[in-house]
Amino acid sequence: MRLMIAFTTIAAAAAAALALSIFAARASADGLNKSASTGLYWSTAKEEGDLVAKADAAGDSSLLWDDDDENHRDFDAGGFSSLDGMLQWAIGHSDPSKLKEAAKDVQRLSPDELKKRHMEIKACQELMEKLKMPSDAQLMRIAIDDLKNSSLPSEDRLRALEELSTLVEPIDNANELHKLGGLIIVIKQLNHPEQEVRTASALILGKACQNNPVVQKQVLELDALAKLIKMARSEFVEEAIKALFAISALIRNNFVGQELFYAEAGELMIQDILSNSSIDIRIQKKSVLLVADLAECQLENGSNPEPLFFHNRFFLRHSMQSRTFYNCGQKH
Repeated sequence: MRLMIAFTTIAAAAAAALALSIFAARASADGLNKSASTGLYWSTAKEEGDLVAKADAAGDSSLLWDDDDENHRDFDAGGFSSLDGMLQWAIGHSDPSKLKEAAKDVQRLSPDELKKRHMEIKACQELMEKLKMPSDAQLMRIAIDDLKNSSLPSEDRLRALEELSTLVEPIDNANELHKLGGLIIVIKQLNHPEQEVRTASALILGKACQNNPVVQKQVLELDALAKLIKMARSEFVEEAIKALFAISALIRNNFVGQELFYAEAGELMIQDILSNSSIDIRIQKKSVLLVADLAECQLENGSNPEPLFFHNRFFLRHSMQSRTFYNCGQKH
């Protein structure tokens, strides 16, 4: 839900701004400030809740716009970047004759009345500034700060991780994660006693590492791979699946990561999964896909020493059987 200033308030502020711009010369003579501050942005969750509460207390539903109200559609394009932008929008949605009358009225204002009108618009601009929406970097920093709080309730910790999971999907945001101190905090969550927290943390690492050599290098240097391999053996299905997803994203097309994977006995982890028929089929499928990635990388770079487990008949037989099973259109 997005909170917006009432249409009537915006129209009034825009009309006043138009009047002030017409009367700029007179305002200048009186020493008034003609500049405009920043425009309207969306509110944060906290501010949104505060204003909704105020609207409910006042019994004034005009403080909120219904999502179906066509008057708010222009806001969906991103809001106004300046007061001038708001003014142009208000003019386009106003009666020209009424605007002319408003301009004439302002021309008849005394300096004190004009100054009062100017202060009203300034107050409106300050309210708009309070309703601005944080940038992705600011939202990431808020989530990271929450995760640093050891006394944070589990529900809030999961919420912060879910927000980060969405925010790191763009590669530019993923590259900022370590700069903001987020990678260290997320990797630390892999040791959390609650499996939901560990699972959500592995998902973040997987998303951030996908096709991103910069983040792959950072995660490897922070020794997260060994923890993820351990998690892939978890009795909790979702935790194991997300761990395998993160491992695949971390070492795909990354020779340093693949060497560390073998050094941490990652191939034994895969063999154990594929040889155990009681393990959830989704975990086995993720394992087979990981083997396929490793084999493809080996074929493309034949100059590198071939891992010994590719010569293991037992391992290859289970891999091929599993892959054939999945290709037969089985649903999981």
